[in-house]
Amino acid sequence: MSLLEVRDLRVSYGGRPAVRGVSITVEPGEVVAVVGESGSGKTTTAHSIIGLLPQNGHVDAGQILLGSADITRWSARRMRSVRGAQIGLVPQDPSNSLDPVKTIGSQIGEVLRIHKQRTAVKERVIELLHRVGIPDPELRAGQYPHELSGGMRQRVLIASAIALRPQLIIPDEPTSALDVTVQRRILDLIDDLRQEFGTAVLLVTHDLGVAASRSDRLVVMKDGVIEEQGQTPSVLAAPRAEYTGRLLRDAPALSVRDFLVPPETAELAIEARDLVKEFRVGRKPFRAVDGVSFEVRRGTTHALVGESGSGKTTTARMVARFAEPTSGTVTVAGAETGFRRHVQLVYQNPFGSLDPRQTIAQIVEEPLRNFKLGDGAARRTRVKELIDRVALPADVLTRRPRELSGGQRQRVAIARALAVDPAVVVLDEAVSALDVTVQAQILDLLAELQRDLGLSYLFISHDLAVVRQISHTVSVMNKGRIVEFGTTRRVFTDPRHDYTRELLAAIPEAVR
Repeated sequence: MSLLEVRDLRVSYGGRPAVRGVSITVEPGEVVAVVGESGSGKTTTAHSIIGLLPQNGHVDAGQILLGSADITRWSARRMRSVRGAQIGLVPQDPSNSLDPVKTIGSQIGEVLRIHKQRTAVKERVIELLHRVGIPDPELRAGQYPHELSGGMRQRVLIASAIALRPQLIIPDEPTSALDVTVQRRILDLIDDLRQEFGTAVLLVTHDLGVAASRSDRLVVMKDGVIEEQGQTPSVLAAPRAEYTGRLLRDAPALSVRDFLVPPETAELAIEARDLVKEFRVGRKPFRAVDGVSFEVRRGTTHALVGESGSGKTTTARMVARFAEPTSGTVTVAGAETGFRRHVQLVYQNPFGSLDPRQTIAQIVEEPLRNFKLGDGAARRTRVKELIDRVALPADVLTRRPRELSGGQRQRVAIARALAVDPAVVVLDEAVSALDVTVQAQILDLLAELQRDLGLSYLFISHDLAVVRQISHTVSVMNKGRIVEFGTTRRVFTDPRHDYTRELLAAIPEAVR
């Protein structure tokens, strides 16, 4: 008997079909990966299984069998006995899934107390935090979510999901925000549980590299239906559906390209020297960036890589002058006057960085207005050119950010950054939240813009597969310092620092 069997599942939101006839089985101890782009129905399928559809979501037909029990239409009260004890869910967004006014320890402990495990709760919480790789678990248990990094918050959710050792874990994009070493630790942990307790995993992900390396079977979804499914090696070797083939071609982790060769130029776009940034934490200063120096040649892409807390984003913010260094200097070629025109920043989350009240035309035009560039007619013409430049249709100009997809919003963010003809664009995890196909489109767009406009990029990322594809040179950061620097080819093929070797060992074999 299968541990989980989904039969011909059909789900709609407000009468609009979202999942149409999906059938999936999961055997004890098996890892089944459900992959596909945003809107494919993979998360809706997962939330249907655990009874967590939003209020306007409705299971129209089909069955969900957990062992011999048909749980398809169980009440919310009855499903509470299943969640945590038999099925553990790891939600995608830790920022929205953790209570901001409760400590980490109390939130994990709540899972145990709800299911009547009230003895030695504190000790079990510390054990769980340690097991998911959170340093100083005793300290972290007493902290609140905002005091932890995004990667740590995700690990807290995983600790909650595994607290009761359920038969089935459903991680929904569990590693999309994690560094490669943390990602490997989490995936290794899930493997350990599977081997030790026979735990099965229904892995929902857009990361084809993770799915390829960690699953027994692949289920590929598109527009609410299953395009194909089968044993992972078979699907990877000979995909039957054209859509599957496109996903595999677009995945940086599975599509290895030649290393980029830095152009022969002595001209610098960015020169950072001995950057230091200290923050006051209690009575003692905390040095987030400690003596960082690097150079970026004009027309090239330089990547800053490292784990959460390595100092890479703080360094990027100093380069963009959104944070002042405690000491040290940043020089940007041509930016002796009007620095903001010459250096523009593209954030990870375009939905948060675009004003929801403005139209796309107003958002892209805003930098032109701020710098008093051109009259109204000239600015409108420039906005249309920029929207066309980033391959968006003209009709998006009258729409607002909520009406666009994630990939479209990121293109708008790039168009806005290009509006004032910058010399340098700082990209802070600018593609990490995107599906592989959209990500591939944005990376191709960035490469095209660099060739056409001579742009220089400072690319901040924890995704080494993407870094390998887009960057000419790399600086590896650890605990606020640069531990290795060189061309991307040299760093990836001949790493000289133990920390770099550890990072590279954690990524899929295909991209090393």
